[in-house]
Amino acid sequence: MPRKLRVVAAQLGPVHLDAPRPETLERMLSLLRRASTLHAQLVVFPETAFTTFFPRHLIRSQEELDSYFESSDSLLSSEKTKPLFDEAKRLGIDIEVGFAERTSDGRGYNTCVYFSANLGVVIAKYRKVHLPGTKEPFENPDAVNQLEKRYFEPGDGGFKAFRAPGLVEGAKKKNDEGERKFGKGDVIMGMLICNDRRWPEAWRTYGLQGVEIVLCGYNTAGFAPDLWGTRKPTTPEVAEAIALFQHKLVMQSNSYMNSCFSISAAKAGSEDGKYDLIGGSCITSPEGQILAEAKTKADEIVFAEIDLEDCRQGKEKTFDFIRHRRTETYGLIVEQTGVVEPELL
Repeated sequence: MPRKLRVVAAQLGPVHLDAPRPETLERMLSLLRRASTLHAQLVVFPETAFTTFFPRHLIRSQEELDSYFESSDSLLSSEKTKPLFDEAKRLGIDIEVGFAERTSDGRGYNTCVYFSANLGVVIAKYRKVHLPGTKEPFENPDAVNQLEKRYFEPGDGGFKAFRAPGLVEGAKKKNDEGERKFGKGDVIMGMLICNDRRWPEAWRTYGLQGVEIVLCGYNTAGFAPDLWGTRKPTTPEVAEAIALFQHKLVMQSNSYMNSCFSISAAKAGSEDGKYDLIGGSCITSPEGQILAEAKTKADEIVFAEIDLEDCRQGKEKTFDFIRHRRTETYGLIVEQTGVVEPELL
């Protein structure tokens, strides 16, 4: 039985350091309304969507730094964020959106939330686990920095899949009579943020919970040789092409290996005339095929109608985990963090 869903990756073009918050919010609202004309049911926004990607900057003023953070408790009431959730509820569209979170005890996290329009509340929150970069800026004054380890702590909530209600017609409920069957209930979601998408452990953890759609917002540099540790000379054009290829590679391969759809939404383009971000927002199938992708590096809607029934082929055959996984051989994955090479000959 088909379980169809209309989904959108809402790509944002450049958001500059001095961009007024209301202006960025209005751009997000415009994308949401455009998605509504396509009868979208789910829209995914980028990482740190409400502001520029501030972790590339060394910010010494606490007041300035705090201006980029939100409390997750006030997302639905703060004038800086509330209009997005209000409009999503009015239009009947679920949204996933990334932001910088400040907790009541002063901790910082790179966070995203899932808002259910059907319920009018946030039903899931994810904090980025794999923080890239450094705490201190590079010595090279022209380097593109990535100071997430300075401003954020690693996510403490793990990779918890969840069901989003009201999106799939005829979804089975826990109190329904009859035999329970996989792939018949409300859609199973998982969330990642940017660098997380490069770590297959995260995807497999979701895969083991039967995930059907993985949502991922990102800000990915097009040219950052200091950050990447580039060993050979390269041009910005070649570097960006490789970064875009690698983005698609991880979305396609992990979607295939976990028999799930994925939706990835970028903040893209040249910010402040210096910091180039790749585009490549895309919707990927459980077979690893790109169903739709961004054509620009500007504000753009990437739309596809998907059928969750397409997840069943992989989950029940090639990647039927219960029949084919051999957990007794995977010990190093959780016992060891860094590389330990075999002894020299």
